[in-house]
Amino acid sequence: MTPAGFRQLEDEHKRRVSVERPRIIRAIAEARAHGDLSENAEYHAAKEQQGLNESRIVEIEASLSHAEVIDISKLSGDIVTFGATVKLVDEDTDVEVSYQIVGENEADVKQALISVKSPIARALIGKKVGDSVEVTTPGGGKSYEILAVQFR
Repeated sequence: MTPAGFRQLEDEHKRRVSVERPRIIRAIAEARAHGDLSENAEYHAAKEQQGLNESRIVEIEASLSHAEVIDISKLSGDIVTFGATVKLVDEDTDVEVSYQIVGENEADVKQALISVKSPIARALIGKKVGDSVEVTTPGGGKSYEILAVQFR
């Protein structure tokens, strides 16, 4: 993952442990004070939130402990690899797009960050400027030409 993705996970972990966990504990305590737990919807909702929060904390801790952080600023070249920002042109519509290939946890298509395991990233890895790639998407096949490869 990128250093930015690692920091983002660390921030989420810190928020979940130091803010969300205590908030949920307070909600459980408050719901318990209302009496009979068997018919207490607030209590059951808070316990469900607690379970979801704790499972996400465990998931984040596993990701952080197994993370391989790659400093993209030290990478260079004209071949598409993890961390590359790739400028493409759709060969059918001539629409240009740019994507950065990042780790699974940091992918966000709205910010043009695609997972290294996504179909388009898998098709791009190992290619260079001028190459054409075929990508099978849920909407059908797409053909792209690689216009530029940058590491920033």
